[in-house]
Amino acid sequence: MQALEQENQVWDVVVIGGGATGLGVAVDAASRGYRTLLLEQADFAKGTSSRSTKLVHGGVRYLAQGDISLVYEALHERGLLIQNAPHLVRLQSFVIPSYSLWNKMFYGVGLKVYDWMAGRYRIHKTTLLSRKKVSRLLPNVKKSGLVGGIEYYDGQFDDARLAVNMAQTCAEQGGVVLNYMKVTGLLKKEGGQIAGVQAQDLESGRSYDLPAKVVINATGVFVNDVLQMDRPGEKPLVRPSQGVHVVLDQSFLKGQNALMLPKTPDGRVLFAVPWHGHVLLGTTDTPLNDPSLEPTALESEIDFILETAGQYLEKKPTRQDVLSVFAGLRPLAAPTKNAGSTKEISRSHKLIVSPSGLVTITGGKWTTYRKMAEDTMDKAITVAGLPVHPCNTAELKIHGAGNEKNNILEVLKIYGTDADGITALLSSHPALGQKLHQGMPHLQAEVVWAVRNEMARTVEDVLARRLRVLFLNARAAIDMAPKVAQLMATELGMDTAWQQRQVAEFTALANHYLLEPYRKEATETVNQA
Repeated sequence: MQALEQENQVWDVVVIGGGATGLGVAVDAASRGYRTLLLEQADFAKGTSSRSTKLVHGGVRYLAQGDISLVYEALHERGLLIQNAPHLVRLQSFVIPSYSLWNKMFYGVGLKVYDWMAGRYRIHKTTLLSRKKVSRLLPNVKKSGLVGGIEYYDGQFDDARLAVNMAQTCAEQGGVVLNYMKVTGLLKKEGGQIAGVQAQDLESGRSYDLPAKVVINATGVFVNDVLQMDRPGEKPLVRPSQGVHVVLDQSFLKGQNALMLPKTPDGRVLFAVPWHGHVLLGTTDTPLNDPSLEPTALESEIDFILETAGQYLEKKPTRQDVLSVFAGLRPLAAPTKNAGSTKEISRSHKLIVSPSGLVTITGGKWTTYRKMAEDTMDKAITVAGLPVHPCNTAELKIHGAGNEKNNILEVLKIYGTDADGITALLSSHPALGQKLHQGMPHLQAEVVWAVRNEMARTVEDVLARRLRVLFLNARAAIDMAPKVAQLMATELGMDTAWQQRQVAEFTALANHYLLEPYRKEATETVNQA
């Protein structure tokens, strides 16, 4: 916290929110040379930004809806993200099974246009497939009535790990990023103009007044809360939409190809995507009125995903097969009139400047975070009268990019260049090479690394957003919690009581990711560890 305690420190830019949007803005601001501070009330990507469908894509659905400009922008940004974060983004084959010749030709033509729109960032060519080829690429797809299909390519990534690497990138560019630092109010000049923020360190309880030339509200589904600090009674700018994902064993989708259903019986899109050795099924699109850091999947959403997937998979998933279920809230720009469907709510990002000078960025999607940040900073520079520096993030490599060694342990490849540091840690402490769980690939060294180098402060930070286990297999995550707590306590100087609280809190949280509770006595598991 030394950066906050310097006398007469005035930040050029304070960013509120540590998800995709806020981190993108902070990276942009810091890389332009502005004194930049980002404050996140929980952990980086705790909310929406760790709960996506894990796709870096232009949006086939938006193309079908005629939103050409959004798709064009997203395809361009997809290309930049593949270029700048190759350790986290990989190409993913998607297969659309067709049960009528009309659908095969319709989607085939549409996806050819999708390829063309990507321009020089096109990654692979869309191809029409025979029935036999579809069956080979998707061995578990329903064969009855199948006439063929289409194969196209998009990007896949690890959302929360990209967020962590963006925080590290910001720090490398001279910015300061802090998690568990909650903004509690806005500082204002006599004329009502924004002059900074008030914030509280949620770990120590200490409060800070932090002067700034411009404040950017990039809090996703919580932008309305910050707007209320500025102007009580302000009309909401965001309406959340809930997307639910169900995770299954990889046997439900054999091979490495993803299944994409562009139009389910109720008009939604359904994906079945290989991810970290599991299968991710989703998503739903349910309008909600109020945001939450831990949204809960509705039973109707879970049933919809399982039933719809079961119509296209020969091995039909049931509730007993679900390893984890998680919900995320999309920050959609609110409509001007009441709308019952999220199709009527914009996916494009919007910039709003309040009379006080507060800059708010709303809407958007993970794939376009960089362009959203560029637009936001261009506006903030004008609002605050900052010296003009051009955006350079189109060529800026994300922390971890550049490690193409083949002799790295498979589990460490996602760390990119940081894999060398973890390997060195393993060399000096061989005991940390032990697995945390026999059913998962993760090593004890990764926990130590997360605390020392990735600002992990809780068991949840590690198991949910550094290792992703909570989102893959909640029961395994509960089993791993005691050992993770023990390793973290050693690093952080915490006692057994802290370990017990952490395990108990995490177990309670993880049970919400399961359809059937998985109870363990926290005190017993800590003592056994």
